[in-house]
Amino acid sequence: MSAMSGYLLLVEDDPDILRLLSTTLKFRGHRVITACNGKEGLDAIRQERPAMVIADIMMPKLDGFGLVHRLRINPETRTIPVIFITATFLSPEDKEFALDIGVTRFIQKPLDMDKFLETLDKLLKQGDAATLEPLEEFSFYEGYRTRLETKLAQKTKQIARDQALLGTRASEDEFLQASLRHDLREREELKLLLDQVYGYLAKFPKHE
Repeated sequence: MSAMSGYLLLVEDDPDILRLLSTTLKFRGHRVITACNGKEGLDAIRQERPAMVIADIMMPKLDGFGLVHRLRINPETRTIPVIFITATFLSPEDKEFALDIGVTRFIQKPLDMDKFLETLDKLLKQGDAATLEPLEEFSFYEGYRTRLETKLAQKTKQIARDQALLGTRASEDEFLQASLRHDLREREELKLLLDQVYGYLAKFPKHE
């Protein structure tokens, strides 16, 4: 299938970002299907192969890393181009891991819409992504574990700083409180993902 002939799959759990991207891409003439997490995204792909997947990383049920890994280990979906958009996984190590598992492009939020659309158009003209050998299961989950543990430690420090700031202020800071609530939710998501990864790693023989 030519990438130009398919639909665009948006996988994003933030309804505002999902609505913005969907509206923008539809206005430019693309057929768009949306999903709120990686599991819904896989269900859509099983129904019809997309030309492109545009996915957040931090999502419930199945996040972006897990979604891409499942696409790359399946020969029928291995060459679907994937664009990651993220506000959480921004370190060079995060980007390196994303490229290692087969992500085509890595874009930071907040989006520069003009650059995003330029990248999208370029990838659609190129067609399917290059075929890469997927990471072995153990290598994927080890790398995934490292990224999640690093992010959880960073998130915990950020929460402690925000809580300390709130404790020193006589008046309520609504912006800081909203940021703290968001970080607390994200920390719980990271813990859940880590528990899942630990469970997968426990199934492998001990590696020296």
